[in-house]
Amino acid sequence: MISRRALLRQLIMAGGYCLLPLGRSGWALASPQPSNGHLIVVLMRGAVDGLSIVTPYREENYYASRATIAIAPPGQTDGLLDLDGFFGLNPNLASLMPLWQNRTLAFVQASGSPSETRSHFEAQDIMETAMLNSAQASQGWMNGLAQILPDTHSSTRALNFGNTLPKIFQGRYNVASVPNGLHGGNGKSSVNPQMDSAFSAMYGGNEELGSLYKQAVSARDTEMQDLQDEMQNAGKGAPGADAFVQQSEKVGMMIRRDPSIEMVFMDVGGWDTHVGQGNAKGQLANRLGKLGDGLMALAQNLGDEYQNTTILVMSEFGRTVAQNGNNGTDHGHGNVAWVMGGRVRGGKVYGQWPGLRPNQLWQGRDLAVTTDFRSVIGSVVGGQFGLSDAALRQIIPDYAPSGGLYGLVSA
Repeated sequence: MISRRALLRQLIMAGGYCLLPLGRSGWALASPQPSNGHLIVVLMRGAVDGLSIVTPYREENYYASRATIAIAPPGQTDGLLDLDGFFGLNPNLASLMPLWQNRTLAFVQASGSPSETRSHFEAQDIMETAMLNSAQASQGWMNGLAQILPDTHSSTRALNFGNTLPKIFQGRYNVASVPNGLHGGNGKSSVNPQMDSAFSAMYGGNEELGSLYKQAVSARDTEMQDLQDEMQNAGKGAPGADAFVQQSEKVGMMIRRDPSIEMVFMDVGGWDTHVGQGNAKGQLANRLGKLGDGLMALAQNLGDEYQNTTILVMSEFGRTVAQNGNNGTDHGHGNVAWVMGGRVRGGKVYGQWPGLRPNQLWQGRDLAVTTDFRSVIGSVVGGQFGLSDAALRQIIPDYAPSGGLYGLVSA
């Protein structure tokens, strides 16, 4: 007699069918159905440093503000990959350059929320509900999208990859969830043990200096632990970049086998780089490399469905222009959004660049926001599914189209 586990495995593998847990409503078997295309949203939880992704290497203040974490200009060792003569792509994202060259990858620089919050959780809620007063939101914007699009009656139409249902998918529409397996870490302390030993030996024989040194070490350890806790919590339990490649391969294959999947949400943690951020090498570089490899694996595993797919990558806010005393960056404002897929008019950095001179910075310290993230979402969703501005306002109440994003995505 065949076991229940063996039977389930055969059902999953046979004929492109998918068996997925549907939150609280148990298991459902879905057969592939046609779709109007696919939208995949990736949220980089923790506020990634967008200036280390799409870098304005022509800006003098970029290099003046980042003595140890700036990325060298194109043509130099470990230098940026030139995009348009002003912006360069992080060299650890080289796997994505073919998509830039075939014009299915674009970026929107200086985009983000007009909110002044520097709270990860509040900013993420704003981005997931597309409402500045997210506490009053009754649903996430992707759940709202599922409600206004024609229903295909497929149980795999909207998929969340994660162990809990994120705010972006909360609402009246029933969303299926695929639990995560591996969780990546958010980094380790950059304290140098050899330096600690040297200072301990230097001050150990002097009672007064030794006491002061021990107090300083204790205060530093407390501060570093607080930073590590914040960096860990900023991800809301999202898997790290280590798990993203495998997860992306899975998503690509599932959509290729089941074209009824219209919406997918994924999140990735580990981007809160207060300590030891690095430049072209280091913790941020390593994570970006894995994220880029994952996005490329997603594109490849989608196969022909890549032409019908748009992938939107966002983060809740950017980071300070200047590096901090821990060779990292702190919570900022403006950031960069990524848009890729067969319906994207790519090979271009969209958005109005505000500049990095001191008098051009938001609150004197951050990249200014010149493109509201809600305009980015609206341009992507409207172009992907052919929605009118009036329809978009049903899921983004304060949506206002941006002329600078015209034609970013079109079916």
